This record gives sequence, structure tokens and C-alpha cells, in this order.
Amino acid sequence: MPVPRRTLVIAGGAAALGGAAAWQLWPAVAPAAAQGPGPGPAPGTPVPPAAAPANPADAGGSPRTDPRLAERFAGRAEAPLVVQEFFSLTCGHCAAFHTGTWPQVKAELVDTGRIRFVWNDFPLDEVALSAAMVARALPALRYEAFISTLFQNQNRWAFAQGQQIDELARMAALAGMNRAEFDRTLADEGLKRGVLEARLAAQNRWQIRATPSFAFGSRLVSGNLTFAEFRTQAERGGRA
Repeated sequence: MPVPRRTLVIAGGAAALGGAAAWQLWPAVAPAAAQGPGPGPAPGTPVPPAAAPANPADAGGSPRTDPRLAERFAGRAEAPLVVQEFFSLTCGHCAAFHTGTWPQVKAELVDTGRIRFVWNDFPLDEVALSAAMVARALPALRYEAFISTLFQNQNRWAFAQGQQIDELARMAALAGMNRAEFDRTLADEGLKRGVLEARLAAQNRWQIRATPSFAFGSRLVSGNLTFAEFRTQAERGGRA
């Protein structure tokens, strides 16, 4: 899914992230299935600003202190190549990759020790941000299975007009998160901030133009890759 020109911005002290700083995610282009009237947020709804704390030292959500923001990956630490994916849980192309290509990538490249695969949240809208927060709030061992379930059932929750959050809560319940925990997760400004900080860092580092995008070492490749295309990129290695 192409990333619109307007990107995630911090209004205010960008370096210190203090004072009146606020987060805002651009209005992404919604798929046709998500458009139309409805009382609830649809994929493509801008993320509402979340004010930063007056003292950045008091902010939660640092990956150094919050295990929910630690790296989520599959594969061996000593794998010769690290492949990073930047994805949005409401992106149809991301869902196509995860349901079509990922199982073979995992079986032939990850489980055999040839690559380590790292998932990076790149939410394109408010619904995707909520889903990313829920996925990270679950125990790390449940992360892959949960995002795979979300991708496999994307039409059920992501495009349920006016019911996206309730449907997401039902999906979370299947992974062991009750409604009270779910509501606390979505209200957690530290977690939200951490996800958006990581997304901004990825944007600044890689200049991402579409989801999914994959960093093969130092090379960025965008699009819903077939297994043959993915394997070719992996065989090239990480050099530009």
C-alpha cells in the first residue's frame, strides 16, 4: 500500500519530545472496502494527536524499559542475514504477503537458519495503530500467531464498519486478552507513543514509500514479494 506524502510528524520539540509536542499520523488512502459512512473509525482514519508528557524522562514506552516494545522476530540470533519488515495490520498487501509468502519464507529461510526476520510496526491509520498496540501487549511468544490471525481475518475486523474495535477485542480475546486488559492497552499513551516513535524512526532511516517494505540488511525493497522474489533478495545478501 503506498504511503501518502504527508507523514507522521511531531509538532513541537522534535528532539526533546517535550512541552507541547504531539503525535499525528497522516490520513492514509483507505481501501475501497473501508470507505463509506459509519460511526466508527475505518482504516485510513488519522491517528488523533497524543500529547507528550511535560517531562520526557517521565514518558513510558521506551524500548529500553518496556518489554512490549522489544524486538519481535523469528529465527536464530546468529543468522547471517537480518530481514526487517515494515507493515501495517490494515494493509491488504501486507495481509497478502503474510498469508501467501510468509509461511514458505519461514519454513525455507527462517527455520533453516538462513535469515532472522524482524517485524516492525508501520501503522497507516488509527485502526492499525490499535491493532499494533494489542499485538505488542500480548506475551512475546504469542505475537507471531496473533498478527498472523489478524492478517488471515483482516476483512472481519479491519473493515467492519463502525465495529472495528469491538471485532479487534474479540480477536484479542481468542489470544487470551480480556476486555478490561484490551481497553487498558488502547488507553496506554506510553505504548502508543513507543509504537509511533519506532514508526517515525523507521521513516527517517529508510524513507519508506509503501507497505510492506523489507530491509535486506542495508537494502530496502518494497511490495508484496512472492517467495521467489523474496528468496532472490535474500540470496543477494544485505549489501547495497
